[in-house]
Amino acid sequence: MKTRSGLLSLLTILCLMLAVAPAMADTYSNGPFNGTNDAWTINFGFTVSDSFMLSSGPVDSFHFVYWDASSTDLLTTADLQLGTTSFGGSATTVAFSNTFLGTNQFGYNLYQADATGLSIPWAGGAGFATLGNACSTSGCSVSNPIYWDENSGPSTAYENTLGSIPSEAFTVSGCSGCVCGSSPSCVPEPSTITLLFGSGIVGLAGVLRRWLIR
Repeated sequence: MKTRSGLLSLLTILCLMLAVAPAMADTYSNGPFNGTNDAWTINFGFTVSDSFMLSSGPVDSFHFVYWDASSTDLLTTADLQLGTTSFGGSATTVAFSNTFLGTNQFGYNLYQADATGLSIPWAGGAGFATLGNACSTSGCSVSNPIYWDENSGPSTAYENTLGSIPSEAFTVSGCSGCVCGSSPSCVPEPSTITLLFGSGIVGLAGVLRRWLIR
């Protein structure tokens, strides 16, 4: 009786583990921000494109560090493009929240911009993330530049008027087999949960039946 009870507990645990296994997150980071060297404009017609690698999509979150001469006129939105080539892909206007990181030696305020729950389609593999058309609290066609922090990470990077440049500070996350919406966590698709629980229960019933008729 104890053996059968132990088997039942083990199989139940295995079914629960299988149910959550398909929910996987994948993250690419270009390294920590620098904040003291240089930064590149991503508004007033300037765009910057950095390479990344994600094994799965869609893209659920995007984070980057920027310089701002103002402490009140902060980033609100920016156009994010995901493509297989630099500056490729369709633009998605993304809303960002801001976290103050400090002030550098040039007097610029450093902020981390965070966007989650994006669900931007991405098939997986190598690509480029492009930022441009950054808007701030005062609007999109104003006199306050937003500068993407240069950290010289492993990514390959380009600026639309100059060509090759050192890469920038950012992190991008994707998820697979799940419903995106609150990075870095992903939850399994309801249909996947149902299928896995159903197959687990059927398998469990078969094992118990064989034990009971011995």
